[in-house]
Amino acid sequence: MKNTTSIRLLFGAMLMGSMLFLASCRKDRDKSDNSAVDNSNAENLFSDMFKVVDDVSSQQEGIREDNIGCIDTIIVDTTAWPRTVLIDFGQDQCLGEDGRIRNGQILVTYTGRYRDEGTVITVTPQNYTVNGYELSGTKVITNLGTNDQGFLHYSISVDGSITAPGGVWTSSWTSSRVRTWVEGSSTATPWDDAYEITGGASGVNRNGIAYTMSISTPLRAEIGCPWLVSGVLTITPDENDARVVDFGSGDCNNGFTVTVGDNVYSFGSGD
Repeated sequence: MKNTTSIRLLFGAMLMGSMLFLASCRKDRDKSDNSAVDNSNAENLFSDMFKVVDDVSSQQEGIREDNIGCIDTIIVDTTAWPRTVLIDFGQDQCLGEDGRIRNGQILVTYTGRYRDEGTVITVTPQNYTVNGYELSGTKVITNLGTNDQGFLHYSISVDGSITAPGGVWTSSWTSSRVRTWVEGSSTATPWDDAYEITGGASGVNRNGIAYTMSISTPLRAEIGCPWLVSGVLTITPDENDARVVDFGSGDCNNGFTVTVGDNVYSFGSGD
């Protein structure tokens, strides 16, 4: 299914940006540094949860082959709307084909097809862990139909928390964004797909410090490029300076800058 590859690579591009951003915080050694780390962890793990759902399910064709591995059972209720899918990894820690260790369950409800306006997909972890981190809460994807420019767009919201292995700390995270499919939705190949992402997030890190993340210039993810190609976001932890991350003006490269106060740091080759 075309949107399967598109979503997976889009998440990969965004996660690459999030992980690269962590390098900007190495010079800061106070505890609010964890705001950037915990925001990235939440982004990573909740995106990975939907990747699992997207890998195994297709509303047009039913359940596809398990490419991740380790799934014990998949239970589908097709007797009524909304459809429900229960993905069960079992209680044993299992190493998947993607190198991640999972157990527990993911419950998914669909009110319609992915491309149908008004469809709501709700993803809920149930005693679900990835590499020992337990996810709680919900992720909701809503098809908003076409916008004023005629592009399909989706709202994506998360209200959740992450608990570290052994329960040593918990961080909370909420996110509200709009993903707009600006190029490639009418073609069969995913490689011309491009998305713009707007919105923001907030949370409380493992040390109890609140922070916010906002996208000031829409982030652009192109499926043919492994990095975000443009856009600006800001992470602002309480009691510390904002970090402004600029991904450039459209070139496909791994270069980006981070501005903290009057200091500007460059990362990536930019080649």
